[in-house]
Amino acid sequence: MGLTVVEIMALIFLLVAAVKIVVILVNPKSWFELTKQIWLYPGLTMIISLALAILSLFYLLDNGVTVVDLFAVMLFVSFLAAVGVAIYSKEVMKIAEKLMKDKKLVQKSWLYITIWIVLVIWGFKELFFP
Repeated sequence: MGLTVVEIMALIFLLVAAVKIVVILVNPKSWFELTKQIWLYPGLTMIISLALAILSLFYLLDNGVTVVDLFAVMLFVSFLAAVGVAIYSKEVMKIAEKLMKDKKLVQKSWLYITIWIVLVIWGFKELFFP
């Protein structure tokens, strides 16, 4: 049985999720140490993540997934993430308060904000002006 590109993408995500769950159940600190290594180089992490996001988006769109479909999935994932984050709401709010004190918050986040503006405009366009 040959897998499509989208199925391979799903398989990669499933494997990473399964390994993460097992590692966290067995030794949570080892997962933290791995993620700490990844975040040591935020610029590199951003570049690699953006490249993989663009590549993923290309393959999804090329395989019949629409931008509207992606936003529907993002809504689901947002709700799912909220379940996990809600447990740590006090800690998350402390981080948010710290970020709000940063006078250069928007300047530092320009790329991320720009990406979201483009995606939101694209989503509205596809939804209301197909």
